[in-house]
Amino acid sequence: MSAWLLPDHIADVLPSEARHIEELRRELLDAARSYGYELVIPPLLEHLESLLSGAGSTLGLQTLKLVDQLSGRMLGLRADSTPQVARIDAHLLNRKGVARLCYCGSVLHARPAAPYATREPLQLGAEIYGHSGLEADLEVLNLALDCLRAARVGAPSVDLADAQLIKAILADVTLAPTQLANIYAALAAKDCPELTNLTKDLPSEVRQGLLSLAQLYGDSSVLDEAEKCLKPTENVRSALRNLKYLADHLQAVKVTFDLADMQGYAYYTGARFSVYAPTASAALVRGGRYDRVGAVFGRKRPAAGFSLDLKSLVAAVAPRPLRAAVRAPWHDEPGLAEAIASLRARGEVVVCELPGHDHEVDEFHCDRALRQVGGQWQVEPI
Repeated sequence: MSAWLLPDHIADVLPSEARHIEELRRELLDAARSYGYELVIPPLLEHLESLLSGAGSTLGLQTLKLVDQLSGRMLGLRADSTPQVARIDAHLLNRKGVARLCYCGSVLHARPAAPYATREPLQLGAEIYGHSGLEADLEVLNLALDCLRAARVGAPSVDLADAQLIKAILADVTLAPTQLANIYAALAAKDCPELTNLTKDLPSEVRQGLLSLAQLYGDSSVLDEAEKCLKPTENVRSALRNLKYLADHLQAVKVTFDLADMQGYAYYTGARFSVYAPTASAALVRGGRYDRVGAVFGRKRPAAGFSLDLKSLVAAVAPRPLRAAVRAPWHDEPGLAEAIASLRARGEVVVCELPGHDHEVDEFHCDRALRQVGGQWQVEPI
């Protein structure tokens, strides 16, 4: 095997894509900062029990593991940054009030999430801790949409669900973990025949609720239909009210509902959202409420947030134009170094042509040249 070949689903990021990713990273973090979110940088690896505690336990199969040569303890390479940010909120910041935190960094997956997906997403996210009201859910949803607008994603649409619904339907029954996982899988696939078979021994009210849930997807009429066919418990009514509130407060964006969406079912505790775009086959952003995320760290705080993969986002938007640059010669003419330094200090990109080499810069548009005119160095159009 050639030494330069990389592992499956791992790839280098070349200049054009890297430039676009870096521009987006800066713009999206600036968008989060404009909402008052503070940047944190969690470590790439931690003790395994910390990464896989609580809500992170579902990441066990996705987490790459190794032995620490210093302590002999098992370490894990993070597969998701949210448990780390929850630890930071709970133990390092330990604030009494609201904490708004954002982050951006690589995560590593033991297996790709989709056939052509990378195992090294560049995860960017934002999370708000300490407020249990829907204002926090709406804030992170609006921030997610603003991030997509900054990335120039056209016609994003929001799909809403609520983890309380399935939990309310199953509240009075006890299921084996395998049976529960199979029910969730059938709901996610909208596989009503399989769902009918899996629930044949459950109480009729529970069975009918699950079958109804599998068919509750579409526009706002879904909420009205859910009120009619789901058992009107307080948790069901609360979930439907929350979804209606969020939908009513989103402006200039298409909103749909999929009440059987089981993505991250063991993770979320309330309203959840996915944001789609016509240029992407899968959701570009996922988020919602996960109030138990910090419980394992000794601080069960209300929490809501979202995350996205910058690599997937770049693939879903049009390439950006090259940045204009100035081409300059490389020699010892008096005043040349000072002229170049002055241009760079003003924010210009100056590319110097090394002696004996052709100009081979692909990621800058050299539309001007620095030339000596009448003893003075001047920038002129090419």
